[in-house]
Amino acid sequence: AAVKGGLRFQVSAALKEGHVTPTELCQSCLSLIKSTKFLNAYITVAEETALKQAEESEKRYRRGQPLGVLDGIPIAVKDNFNTAGIETTCASNMLKGYIPPYNATVVQKLLDQGAVLLGKTNLDEFAMGSGSTDGVFGPVRNPWSYSRQYKEKSVPKSPSEDEESNWVITGGSSGGSAAAVSSFTCFAALGSDTGGSTRNPAAHCGVVGLKPTYGLISRHGLIPLVNSMDVPGILTRCVDDAAAVLGSLAGHDPKDSTTIQDNFKPFELPNLTDVSKLSIGIPKEYCAPGLSSEILAFWSKATDLFKSAGAKVIEVSLPHTRYSIVCYHVLCTAEVASNMARFDGLEYGHRSDVNKSTESMYAATRREGFNDVVRGRILSGNYFLLKQNYEKYFIKAQKVRRLIANDFVKVFGSGVDILLTPTTLSDAVPYMEFIKEDNRTRSAQDDILTQAANMAGLPAINVPTGLSERGLPVGLQFIGQSFQEKQLLTVAKWFEKQVKFPMIQLEVKRHDHSAFQHQKSASFS
Repeated sequence: AAVKGGLRFQVSAALKEGHVTPTELCQSCLSLIKSTKFLNAYITVAEETALKQAEESEKRYRRGQPLGVLDGIPIAVKDNFNTAGIETTCASNMLKGYIPPYNATVVQKLLDQGAVLLGKTNLDEFAMGSGSTDGVFGPVRNPWSYSRQYKEKSVPKSPSEDEESNWVITGGSSGGSAAAVSSFTCFAALGSDTGGSTRNPAAHCGVVGLKPTYGLISRHGLIPLVNSMDVPGILTRCVDDAAAVLGSLAGHDPKDSTTIQDNFKPFELPNLTDVSKLSIGIPKEYCAPGLSSEILAFWSKATDLFKSAGAKVIEVSLPHTRYSIVCYHVLCTAEVASNMARFDGLEYGHRSDVNKSTESMYAATRREGFNDVVRGRILSGNYFLLKQNYEKYFIKAQKVRRLIANDFVKVFGSGVDILLTPTTLSDAVPYMEFIKEDNRTRSAQDDILTQAANMAGLPAINVPTGLSERGLPVGLQFIGQSFQEKQLLTVAKWFEKQVKFPMIQLEVKRHDHSAFQHQKSASFS
């Protein structure tokens, strides 16, 4: 029951009252990780370390001195955050075997709060992708592929087709973290969000995915993709849990000059009863080409829900949104090219055996260490940064980025409190269908509704809303004003209560071929 529960109220209370111990909770999650190994959600499982941390937590509970709401809570971390003594690979050959000497600030803050680190989760190589299908450790499978809801709705196209060929993607690039939370193997997980990499898999896996305001959470120790857009993301089973984790992570970090200077005060979310003073904006540009009729219907129903509850719902315009995905591509690849230059085979990571010259060693190392997707983005970025192209592409993209950010400023300045949009164009697609198109095409499609919030540095959250006709999760996105996470999460919590997202009925065959089933509550709180 504790594994299925929520963090802040249910599990934390159970730990305090002694109904379950941190060690029992940890062992239960580790057992589930083994039972769901086929999902490929984890790259590294730190079983020995986790059990030691759980034991220390147990001692604190016996003394009546828990460190906080996260003490004894099993968590997972995307494998692009540095973890001292635990391999950090970015799902790449380049960093396979790399063991960092220090923890990322967010990891250290979680450990300081007594959280139990179960392991590192799978992703697209160096977080470049939107399916969690392009890492060297193989694709992540969406737990909903093995849910009763999906199995009852999915009809095999041929007699030979079974769940082995019918499973759907998690979205990405934080697909491992989303799958880990969705399949109950942990209560919260860290992802990273550069253009939607936390919210996209959250939508496909039926969990909450929060991208905080840029600068609210430290990026120190997050292996960078796009410095000006990267934000550590939070994946949980309910909005209250996301708020609890945010409270532990947010605030100034002297090791990251882009973090806020002011102290951050953790908050508990109120139970909103009156939404009549709220103004919800519906951006017309988010009715994008390719948006499925099902997603549009969920979006319309959510709009009607706010209207019927008394909120003011108005259509707004973000006119430069249509340029945002192209702008994002230019800026993203340019920063990728710069960031990936550090992987040269000299100081850490993979080094090629080619030793004819330093230059040949560099070239061979990067050819062997990076996949086609990463090399392609490096090439694109360096092209945009060439002297003859710098003004034409990079500088122009920076100017368009400012216009995109100004669109949000104008809308929020007009009295709108929160924007409500779709998170994805459709529900999760089968893996075999997803890989028919290349990574760049898929990323351009899948990031279209999420990346503008990154370019503007705004907080955004995916809230699971309902199931599609195929029995797969659909999520909607709320975008808030800078550093107004409390308002954003309060509205998201109200919406979450109204929609009553159905719980996954996960049916998994153990090694002894007997089936077990989980019917969970949404959260650890």
